[in-house]
Amino acid sequence: MSDSDTLYCIKLHDVSDNPEMVVEFLSALEFQFSSWVDHIEKNACHTLYFETETAAAAAKKQLEPLLPQWREYDIDISTLEFFSIKREDWSEVWKKYFKVMRMSERLVVKPSWLDYDPAPGQLILEIDPGMSFGTGQHATTAFCLRMLDKLANREGASGTESFLDVGCGSGILSIAAAKLGFAPVTAFDYDPDSVRIAGENFEINGLSKNAIGLSVGDVTKYEASGYDVVAANILAHILRANCQRIVSYVRSGGYLMLAGILREEFDETVAAFAATGVELSESASEKEWTGGLFKKA
Repeated sequence: MSDSDTLYCIKLHDVSDNPEMVVEFLSALEFQFSSWVDHIEKNACHTLYFETETAAAAAKKQLEPLLPQWREYDIDISTLEFFSIKREDWSEVWKKYFKVMRMSERLVVKPSWLDYDPAPGQLILEIDPGMSFGTGQHATTAFCLRMLDKLANREGASGTESFLDVGCGSGILSIAAAKLGFAPVTAFDYDPDSVRIAGENFEINGLSKNAIGLSVGDVTKYEASGYDVVAANILAHILRANCQRIVSYVRSGGYLMLAGILREEFDETVAAFAATGVELSESASEKEWTGGLFKKA
């Protein structure tokens, strides 16, 4: 069922001592959501928004088995509620959470409804996230953007290096790569809605349909090789389970960016990837998350 005037929602009632942890998990799961927290009463509500009833039902099915696993991180979700609201009640409210953000020396993220006069040399990434993840606000996305700028500007960079975006979400990393001069740029995501929104964001940024190869794909099955730079911004257990396949996307001497990794899972993830022939060259932590830049031998 689809209704252009309706948004389908899932509300998580959170009685954890640290509701901010749920915010981090939901962001990494690529959901569009809002949160309300009452620190005095120690309860919170996290509301997820979806374009279709089918997408909301699929997310509910995805979340239900995760809730017992989250208890290992002292996360306690008391109930999970499904409901719908009129789009007009929400469509303007969420915009207040997005602002112009300078992500690196050259990259600036801007929503379309805000004006910004770029300084010389700055590159504007115009992102309207819609129902997909990836505005640069999350620590994992910010890490990848900084690493992309650094790799594009490093000594010895050819200026025509290829880039693969594994789990592209809103398409923000692919847009950054294309504007930084990477070519060809390829992106995929398992979620058709994310792929649709990424395509729309490519057009907003003046990128032709041929500038970025975009498709629906699953990291457990996707076949590729020979890329100079690969970014995989997905959860750590998925990264580890598919480490050999992900590393196979990278050419010898190429670079791999991994993000979406909780700080306490980073060492285990580094060990799994090191066993496949890549070496950690740089890492950075922000909040609960750590990202790593690897080089393939």
